[in-house]
Order: sequence, then C-alpha cells, then structure tokens
Amino acid sequence: MTQTLKSTRFGDVELSDDAVVEFPNGLIGLRGTRYALVPHGEDGTFVWLHSMEDPDLALPVTRPWNFFADYEVELSDSEAERIGLSDPSDADVYVTVRAGGAAHDFTANLRAPIVVAGGRGFQVINEAGDPPVRAPLFAEPVA
Repeated sequence: MTQTLKSTRFGDVELSDDAVVEFPNGLIGLRGTRYALVPHGEDGTFVWLHSMEDPDLALPVTRPWNFFADYEVELSDSEAERIGLSDPSDADVYVTVRAGGAAHDFTANLRAPIVVAGGRGFQVINEAGDPPVRAPLFAEPVA
C-alpha cells in the first residue's frame, strides 16, 4: 500500500507504508508523531524526515556511520525496554543534521539519535561517552 505525503518542499509524494514512522513520544522540539523518511539524492547519504501532518516540516537526517565510523549508540536497559528494542541490530539509526551556508557549517547531533525499528521511532539520549550535539560533518577548507 502507499500513502501520499503533502509537502510544500516536494509537492505530493507517493510513499510506501514502510517509509512512514510513528513516533509515539514525538521528537524533541517538534510537533506531530507521524513522519516519513524521504530519500534526498541518489546516493542516499541524506534523508528527509518529513512530517506527515505538517506539509512545511521536514528536517535532514543521515546515518551517523556515513561520517563517523567509530560512532556508537549506548542505551540503558530501561531505555531499550521502553522502546521495545531487544536487539540493537534490528534498528536503523539516524542523526539530525543542521545545515549551514557552507559545507564546513553542517553538523550532526550525535547525542540524541533517532532509533527506528518496526515502523516506530524514538529519539533517545546516547549514553556512549559524551557525544557532541554539533559534530562537524565536513572538514573546514584549508586556505
């Protein structure tokens, strides 16, 4: 089956049901609970997390390992139980991206990743060390 995403950015987009993610607890600082993962570009490095309820609300996300090979997500047992995640390898992990005017201004929030499994998503607090909220995605150009 498919669903139609109404977007001011992309127009009407037909999506498969598995592209839609329910966030039972919402997302930090955002409204709504139903979002779709919409690919951006052909390489799939970035994805839009687009609200199914608000045609104006979309934010870029990426899989952290595209940029941070050593990235780890650690959850307490109670947090893993709360979100129903018995095996972390069953989940997809995304981090939100803050875009800037130049490539070296792009950052990722490694502290509050988004964990998606079985059509449900949760933004969690990463307990692995002290991950930054604004980790640069690209190196600053050398003059």
